[in-house]
Amino acid sequence: MVSYRLYFSLSLMMFLEYAIWGAWAPVLAARLLGPLKFSGKQTGWIYATLPLACIISPLAAGQLADRWVNTEWILAVAHLVGAGLLFVAARQRRFVSLFVVMLFYSLCYAATLPLVNSLMFHQLAEKNLDISIHSPNIFIWAPIAWALVGYSLTGWRWIFKTGDKGRDCLYFAAVLSVIMAVSCLFLPRTLPAQSGEIPIVKAMQILGDGNFLIFIVISMVIAGMMQFYFLGTARFMQDIGIPSKNVPASMATAQAAQAIATFFALGILLKTMGFKWTLTIGAVCWLVMYTVYVGARSRWLIVLSQSLHGLAYVFFIIAGQIFAESIAPEAIRSSMQALIFAATVGVGLFFGTQFAGVTMDLFKKEDKFRWRSIFLVPCALTIVCTIVFVLFFKG
Repeated sequence: MVSYRLYFSLSLMMFLEYAIWGAWAPVLAARLLGPLKFSGKQTGWIYATLPLACIISPLAAGQLADRWVNTEWILAVAHLVGAGLLFVAARQRRFVSLFVVMLFYSLCYAATLPLVNSLMFHQLAEKNLDISIHSPNIFIWAPIAWALVGYSLTGWRWIFKTGDKGRDCLYFAAVLSVIMAVSCLFLPRTLPAQSGEIPIVKAMQILGDGNFLIFIVISMVIAGMMQFYFLGTARFMQDIGIPSKNVPASMATAQAAQAIATFFALGILLKTMGFKWTLTIGAVCWLVMYTVYVGARSRWLIVLSQSLHGLAYVFFIIAGQIFAESIAPEAIRSSMQALIFAATVGVGLFFGTQFAGVTMDLFKKEDKFRWRSIFLVPCALTIVCTIVFVLFFKG
């Protein structure tokens, strides 16, 4: 049984980690495209700073946490520096300067993403608790945080009328980062293993296991296909007649489904069906969602299909992080989580963003997107990935 003190500290850590991301990521584009008059390409590069950083920072942070520095100290410093950079970013009005500041911020934030997982896994394992059962009760605070900060920012803008300039989202994220930095000082001590081996090299060596290599490659491709959802869904909904003011609430169906599935279903599926079939169910959820996008024109069905994204994220992305933890030696726990984030949030999302953007431009005619053709692409690739995964992944 998790003690209340440990559960509270780990849950607060998970909540704040994703509240910071959720404060700026969904709405910053409105400031870039609106008051700052950035082009779509420039906006894309601002958003590409985090995937780019995730290719580098998690691996470096994992190395530090596994060999030299307490994990909670790395988290505190990274978020404190990140808070300062967010305050600076809120005052930038030129593309180049904002890109540079957001890149340095992303390098700080990306370093923390795998570390919150590794710290949680370490503390649960230290108490001899089953990670597949207890970690979903902590992971659930990520979608809750994402949703709550969105509602909070909306309420702030209704009261103080700050939505026109749009930089309040960066200030909000900066304040949350300061709170996170302070709270990290009260997290349980998580010491480095200090083994004689180089952790990231040891983690990379596990790629020599064909089973793990299949998992990593499929995860990168599947994560890349997720960008069709993020880049296309809002505009797709508006094009089929869903009012723009209703789009955020419609897409929030995904977070509701994610929270419910994390709390009620993830642990049960992992115990009864194992990693292979839990991950397969996650991939199939995305496949069904894209199939609905291609074949359906019913608005309520499109809105309902948002729940499939939430289920897919839980059963593929989160379950994948737990799978990586299950095969990682204790001495490289942080580096293994770093490898997963570098592959999915880093390489997968970055190249997925570029691929989705090119595909959307390819099937655009007279300022209108041919959505059926666009969504057939991730649909087809997800089918291929699912078949390969089922045939070759042993679990």
